[in-house]
Amino acid sequence: MKFIRIILFPIVPIYYLITRLRNWLYSTGIKSSQSYDFPVICVGNLSTGGTGKTPMIEYLIQLLKDEKSIATLSRGYKRTSKGFVLAKETANTDVIGDEPFQFYRKFNDILVAVDADRQNGINELRKLNPQPEVILLDDAFQHRKVKAGFNIMLTAYNNLYYKDWVLPTGNLREPRSGAKRAEVIVVTKCDKNISEGEKQNIASNINLKNNQQLFFSYIEYATKVISESDELELKDLPEFTLVTGIANATPLVNFLKEKELKFNHLEYSDHYNFKESDIETIALSTLIVTTEKDFVRLSNNDEIRSKLYYLPIEIKIDNELIFNKLITGFVN
Repeated sequence: MKFIRIILFPIVPIYYLITRLRNWLYSTGIKSSQSYDFPVICVGNLSTGGTGKTPMIEYLIQLLKDEKSIATLSRGYKRTSKGFVLAKETANTDVIGDEPFQFYRKFNDILVAVDADRQNGINELRKLNPQPEVILLDDAFQHRKVKAGFNIMLTAYNNLYYKDWVLPTGNLREPRSGAKRAEVIVVTKCDKNISEGEKQNIASNINLKNNQQLFFSYIEYATKVISESDELELKDLPEFTLVTGIANATPLVNFLKEKELKFNHLEYSDHYNFKESDIETIALSTLIVTTEKDFVRLSNNDEIRSKLYYLPIEIKIDNELIFNKLITGFVN
């Protein structure tokens, strides 16, 4: 794969120019963006994935849901349905996608919707009675037809956007200059003990604009794994099979190794649609641990449900009070 990316390097300038031109057309108003008179917060990135958008959306839900009525709006990647869909009791990962379904099963006091056309999705949500007071856009940083009032751009510590190239050689969906549209940039998946010197070095390379603020976050893993009916202490786990279908499983794998746990890792691509043959292979294991995103897809299979557990995570943000004040200040 790396070799293919290298030989495709001549395409990089073409991709760069096309995406740069597209952004210029929107920034100058030649192509129109819809703005709104109520709070719309976009969480996105410049790269193709693996920056931690889902935990950030969940963080914002937890922060705001007790004071405001919240709706999340996602594309619903790899769903089988079309158009606007509002999650209901019959929802599953096929209908709305894995990440939206995770929001739906986790938070029973918010609206969860999907629509590839975010502008239409927002309009449909605002037709509801009562209307959501705040809409959180999941992975919509490049969806320029919508002009969110507040943009949070994520970049992973182990793959910082300013060190990357645009597709197809790199992982960037658009040029690095796109970062200037964000009000907040969050460096995610940092080492818990990242030094102030390293933070300053990253800040220097990002070169924040006057209207931007930079934050650093890290993943905090739970001390238990959870099934549909049981919990097990992580430290007491016997040998197990780790199943992942996410963009970057390295932080999770490293965490489990640091805990000196014994496991076999079955790694699949991001948003992987597990086939019957995959389930048969996974079912050979006596204990299965996975991510929460994979759990919502795998738990539909009777062969593995009774021995399937997920490891919850949440993000911790340096200068959390300042970050929270920025979000609540915008919403209010």
